[in-house]
Amino acid sequence: MGQPTALRLLFTAFPLAVALTISNVAGVSAQSSQSFRELLDRSEKERKGLMFYVKGQTIPGVVIKINADTVEVRNQTYGRVVIRLDSIDAVAIN
Repeated sequence: MGQPTALRLLFTAFPLAVALTISNVAGVSAQSSQSFRELLDRSEKERKGLMFYVKGQTIPGVVIKINADTVEVRNQTYGRVVIRLDSIDAVAIN
């Protein structure tokens, strides 16, 4: 009698735990996306430099233009750098 109850509890609790985890990850992703957007907007308006971390590389620059899926940046080395938003791992500002 104890074993079927334990199995029933496992099969009931596991899908709920998975659903809550997926919901939490989606919430964190939306929150980080909003944080990225705030920093990009600030750089564009104030002409403040950002450091972009993209797949293990660092790209310094000032935001020139924000598009739906890309951001255009300029820095001392390049007049125009286009970075896909979905490839950005992190953004830092001074």
